[in-house]
Parts: sequence; C-alpha cells; structure tokens
Amino acid sequence: MTEQLHIGKLIKAKLDEQGRKASWLAKQVNCTRFNMYKIFQREWIDTKLLLEISKALDFNFFECYARHFEERKFESN
Repeated sequence: MTEQLHIGKLIKAKLDEQGRKASWLAKQVNCTRFNMYKIFQREWIDTKLLLEISKALDFNFFECYARHFEERKFESN
C-alpha cells in the first residue's frame, strides 16, 4: 500500500521550523486559529487554501505533491 502524503502535518512542520504560531498563519490566510488546527489534522486541503498557505510560509507545498507523485507513480504497475 502506498504511503499517503499528509499535507496538514507538512504545513505544521514548516510553521514550527519557521518559529511561527498557528494564530499568525490563520491571520495570513484569513481563518481562525481553531480552523488552522483543524487544517493541521487534514491529509488534504483545497488547492486555493494550499496556495495561500504556500505564499504565507514562502514554501511551495505543491512541490511536495509532485515529488510524492514521482516517487510513487510506478508502484501500481
């Protein structure tokens, strides 16, 4: 079984790496701190929201999906 990418955990890890708080990121993407904590629990999120988070953290989370795809695209064959 292919390991799934958990985008919420990646976002939380990047936020921690930058020494920022969930409340800061919530403000950047116009949501509540409570909703931000819910995002950290999600395996996937809407691409528009992911784009806003990528901009706020100055990190391309879409590349994570591209790498994940490239590493696993032949596993099902």
